[in-house]
Amino acid sequence: MCDTSDLMTEPSQDLAGLGAVVTGAASGIGQATALLLAARGARVAAVDRVGFDAPARGVYPLIADVTDDDAVRAAVGEAHRELGRLDILVNNAGIGAQGTVADNDDDEWRRVFDVNVFGMVRMTRYAVPLLARAAIERGQAAIVNTCSVAALAGLPQRVLYSASKGAVYSLTLAMAADYVAEGIRVNCVTPGTADTPWIGRLLDAAPDPAAERAALNARQPMGRLVTAAEVAAAIAYLASPAASAVTGVALPVDGGMLGLRVRPRT
Repeated sequence: MCDTSDLMTEPSQDLAGLGAVVTGAASGIGQATALLLAARGARVAAVDRVGFDAPARGVYPLIADVTDDDAVRAAVGEAHRELGRLDILVNNAGIGAQGTVADNDDDEWRRVFDVNVFGMVRMTRYAVPLLARAAIERGQAAIVNTCSVAALAGLPQRVLYSASKGAVYSLTLAMAADYVAEGIRVNCVTPGTADTPWIGRLLDAAPDPAAERAALNARQPMGRLVTAAEVAAAIAYLASPAASAVTGVALPVDGGMLGLRVRPRT
């Protein structure tokens, strides 16, 4: 098995002097991303509706709910004042959902889309003018959205979540087209099943958590769940100057789940 524990050791300082906002930053992929961007030299506003519980140099916690337009506008303004500039926006805040199309009522559909899709719309709406200003100064700025392999592959019992992430995928491509002339690159990552607190809660609720984890591991050709650090590394690449010619791309971080068809391991 690949050891991913060293993904955040001795990082380069290629993001030194840049300002970044990361949403959903209190745990999981968002937290790993905020810490990695800061370790690579960025000053990071870590936005979440709860407190950021992993303080680090260069990370500035901000409490805001992405479903609240006024709170989002205020958070972007506060982040800009604290950081002095905004070069990177990571739209990571999201929630999960289970069931078939018949299992969730209209209110639940609205709730999931309000966070997973409209939350990105709100953050981007207020960040774009600041990102455009940064792009004029250094030639580019970047938006990275957290999508999912569920946007591109049919997964059982995930129709609501999949629909919201399908919208994120389309949103990413359309925003990339809208802002390419302004020097703002827009991409997304499409993680497979990641070992995050949400997946942990699902496993804990399963009748046989060990068997459920084994099934999730087996679903990905690499035979294991993706780590938050691995997704964060992909986000950091797309946000960095190393990806200066990359826009309108959905980068899979899924252990081969989308593209490979391998025989089951015995």
